Amino acid sequence: MKPFALLATRAEDVPADEEYRLFLEGTGLAERDLIRIRLEAGPLPRLDLDGLSGIFVGGGPFNASDPLERKSAVQRRVEAEFAALLDEVVTRDLPFLGACYGIGTLGAHLRATIDRTYGEPIGVADVAVTEAGSADPLLAGLPRDFGAFVGHKEAIRSLPENATVLASSPGCPVQMFRVGENVYATQFHPELDLEGIIVRIHAYADYGYFAAHELEATLAAVRRAPVEHPQRILRTFVDRYAR
Repeated sequence: MKPFALLATRAEDVPADEEYRLFLEGTGLAERDLIRIRLEAGPLPRLDLDGLSGIFVGGGPFNASDPLERKSAVQRRVEAEFAALLDEVVTRDLPFLGACYGIGTLGAHLRATIDRTYGEPIGVADVAVTEAGSADPLLAGLPRDFGAFVGHKEAIRSLPENATVLASSPGCPVQMFRVGENVYATQFHPELDLEGIIVRIHAYADYGYFAAHELEATLAAVRRAPVEHPQRILRTFVDRYAR
């Protein structure tokens, strides 16, 4: 089997390592079959896209909608690298699944409107699959409504006509979309389990997702309902595209 690649942007080792563990667990892949590339640590190496089964993009603290002057040199480099990569991915309709920051990178490439209108606090969102989503093979077997972990300052407010919304929630209209047949992105985190999101809550406690006095309330919010279904999206993606 050709490997998959995980493009990551988390500078902190603990949540970065936990993210990789979660993608391994969710996909069922061995380490040799999920190449990990930490973009915050150095330039994106040249990828042989014909030598990959597909690409995952994880989350991170970057915000695509921040003004250019507030973006670090690292973020500007990463965004330029994603722009070049997505030119090829979208044109070739290569298997791609971006989660959280991944939806921002793909949305920016498609010139979607991304702003802070539909940011969501860290917690469990009630996600509803759209009619188009119910017919999409990546969501096959999932219930029409399921809980998913979220926590983001920005979100897509509107998509271009060539993109299809697959899932939505009351607080965020675009929770998942597809462009072409094989390029996907989710605002929620399909990789996360309860242990993983607790790691991130502590790792990013000073990043403005919640106030210092809201730590216990935030921990309670991620425990409010079981999250059982989103990881199946990762396994389905691998089963569909492994080659």
